[in-house]
Amino acid sequence: MKAGIHPDYHEVVVVCACGNTFKTRTTMKGEQLRVEICAGCHPYFTGKMKFIDTAGRVERFQRKYTQAAEANAQAAAAKAAAKAAAKAAMLKSISKK
Repeated sequence: MKAGIHPDYHEVVVVCACGNTFKTRTTMKGEQLRVEICAGCHPYFTGKMKFIDTAGRVERFQRKYTQAAEANAQAAAAKAAAKAAAKAAMLKSISKK
């Protein structure tokens, strides 16, 4: 290899959010690399399903679509009420004739 053109390749400690640590080599600067998920806690490798929610994204999604469903239900109820009122008005005008 040509000297002086390659980045420094050194050993770092990888620390997972689950507490697992291991050593690897990288060109990244620093002595420690933090990760959210590793082979020790990833569902693919462990066979266990683990619910990972970052910053309430799931709750935000559920709240958004619950509000949308409620709005659709209210709109459908209002439309049905308007249709019933129109039908009642039509029957009333027919009965007057």
